[in-house]
Amino acid sequence: MVICYQPIGYIYTPFEEVKGMPIQPTGAAGVTGRLEVDPLFMAGIKDLEGFSHIFLLYHLHLVKDFQLMVKPFLDTQERGIFATRSPVRPNAIGLSVLKLKGIEGNTVWVENVDILNGTPVLDIKPYVPDFDIWPADKIGWFSQKSDKAKSHQADERFTSCYDLGKYTH
Repeated sequence: MVICYQPIGYIYTPFEEVKGMPIQPTGAAGVTGRLEVDPLFMAGIKDLEGFSHIFLLYHLHLVKDFQLMVKPFLDTQERGIFATRSPVRPNAIGLSVLKLKGIEGNTVWVENVDILNGTPVLDIKPYVPDFDIWPADKIGWFSQKSDKAKSHQADERFTSCYDLGKYTH
């Protein structure tokens, strides 16, 4: 089975390199970016300005390989990839909840951006607290570590899985 996606646009951020980037939106407080929506999909952002936050799904375009066992950024033990937020996944899909700052034409301005510059965007979904907030009884190995995401930055631990050549679309 082959699954193909077409980017709906690209996000532009201050992050030109993976190393040193925030690892989660909580570590990117105040960092702004802009999503340039392809004119073909521009009608799809109608009514989006009524939301304060959005889910952004994007293609981790520099990830060229995956690992099923990783030492995640917030830990020193190997974990199964699906129990982490590591970028080196079998399907290189990223997810961030971002603050929506405004829309001008086909440009969607967002804040708390933890995404590499020039990343292809696959989808936008509105964040709705009544649908999207669930009390968590447990958070696995993230317990007593998740608060560190506010200050932790990406390092070189997954470099071998990235194509670090300059990406242009």
